[in-house]
Amino acid sequence: MTLANVTRSETTKQFSTSMWWILAIVLVAYVGFTAAVLGFVFAAASSGSLPGDAPQIPSEGLAVILYSTATAVGYVFPLLIGTLMVTTEFRHKTLTPTFLATPQRGVVLWGKIIVGVGVGVVFGVLGVLASTVPSAALLAGYGLPTALTSSETWALLGRMILAFVLWVLIGIGVGALVRNQVGAIVGVLVFTQFLEPVGRAAAAFVDGLSDVTRFLPGAASDALVGASVFTAATPGAASGDALEWWAGGLVLLGYAVVLILLGHLVSWRRDVT
Repeated sequence: MTLANVTRSETTKQFSTSMWWILAIVLVAYVGFTAAVLGFVFAAASSGSLPGDAPQIPSEGLAVILYSTATAVGYVFPLLIGTLMVTTEFRHKTLTPTFLATPQRGVVLWGKIIVGVGVGVVFGVLGVLASTVPSAALLAGYGLPTALTSSETWALLGRMILAFVLWVLIGIGVGALVRNQVGAIVGVLVFTQFLEPVGRAAAAFVDGLSDVTRFLPGAASDALVGASVFTAATPGAASGDALEWWAGGLVLLGYAVVLILLGHLVSWRRDVT
């Protein structure tokens, strides 16, 4: 089979099951709710509407921080969908007929990568809309600037979609390397929801640790986007220690390339059954 036929087959596999749209709905609900809550609190605090002696925060840069919620808290969803794109086939042995039809396994992996880019764009657009719409509405409601007329804001939104694409590719690499679906998912969740956040938070208090943590995938993703609720909430994890946006993108791409190559060399060429 040619790469075009393999890609068409992979597209059918991914979009003929419920896995992608269930994760998409959860992504939109989770990111939308988080953005709405943060938008309400931050906008109220910036406009001085919070009760009591709550401190007033500056409105400058607030819009992009809220818009970046999609990547700051939602990057685990494209990572999971990329992992499931591969591990589901190992689990249900659907790779066996695929490899029989296409003995060139590298072509099959390229088909998954191409489809993964498309899935990443879809999830990226949904994530951007889920974080931008409620945030912009709340900012406008409190009379604060939405920054939607700024080209820099649109560039940030574009980089957010790129980050989603790279996270899907990283997930494909993880799935190709760790064939066990439960192990891969547990590993992804432990690292993204516990190990890296703890490490990045610790970097705010331990001298020199940020020189290491800024190269972690989540930190590289935030650097690529150019804004993050996480870095805004932990000033010590300082933006001055962050990578340039293009460097963050290259680091994230590097993770994807290394994991996919390792998966291809170590696991992808082994017997499925």
